[in-house]
Amino acid sequence: MTRHLLSIDDVSAEEIQQLFATAAEMHDVQKREVKKLPALRGRTVINLFFEDSTRTRSSFEIAGKWLSADVINLSAKGSSASKGESLRDTVLTVTAMGVDGLVMRHSASGAAHQVAGWLDIPVINAGDGMHEHPTQALLDGYTLQRQLGSPGSLEGKRIAIVGDLTHSRVFRSNVKSLGKLGASVVAVAPPTLMPSGIAEWAKADGFATSYTLDDVLPEVDAVMMLRVQRERMSGGYFPTSREYTVGYGLTRQRLGLLRDGVPILHPGPMNRGLEISPEAADAASSRILDQVSAGVAIRMSVLYHLLAGEESA
Repeated sequence: MTRHLLSIDDVSAEEIQQLFATAAEMHDVQKREVKKLPALRGRTVINLFFEDSTRTRSSFEIAGKWLSADVINLSAKGSSASKGESLRDTVLTVTAMGVDGLVMRHSASGAAHQVAGWLDIPVINAGDGMHEHPTQALLDGYTLQRQLGSPGSLEGKRIAIVGDLTHSRVFRSNVKSLGKLGASVVAVAPPTLMPSGIAEWAKADGFATSYTLDDVLPEVDAVMMLRVQRERMSGGYFPTSREYTVGYGLTRQRLGLLRDGVPILHPGPMNRGLEISPEAADAASSRILDQVSAGVAIRMSVLYHLLAGEESA
């Protein structure tokens, strides 16, 4: 792997499979009574989050601690950034204390790339604006491969990604990672929530687009619903919540369009009753909690490969 994980572009298809293989071993740790491995003993990892998070921050903290690293959580609200300190000064100050790795979430697209250029320690992008969220895409691919794929591939599988694509870093990372795993992706959204220039992007990266969810659902092997990100919206992207649900929500009625056993995914947090109904979120084929469990295993794998080095191989 490269020194940092800032984008899915930083890992090849072969490296993704290496991360998955390690994650499978890490997954077994969750079943143990004592959930500890000594791989990162003596290492210090900072989780620096400038945006709110439950799943990502807590899973990175658990991942680091189960690998025996010392993990410190910092948020913008409790740091000197809230007093006007620049991002550069904040990260340089933190890393001057002798830490070994930085996990960072920021509201600005490209912030992780900028920080990686300032530091000489591994940087992991935990989400930067509307750009990318690589570990989320990895855990989604890992979950899907365990459900659908033969070992090492999602070849021939068709995955629908549905919802607020314009504002979604998860979508941008998943299009890349699922393509590297051999899956074909169809992106579904209302015209107002399709990213600008998506026709050219889809042609270049080899995925399909659709504005009609009901036509897509019977054909797919898995469906991933994305949250409507109201906090990033400054205008009227759809008339009402009710109209969005009628057109693009995974409702109880639409569950009947899916083939039996088709996995349902959602990166969370969910807006129940908007993009996904309670019946879909809690269906027998829902893999949403499996994604949460996989998140710890994947982040353990990423931390191990970036921080443990050859000495722990």
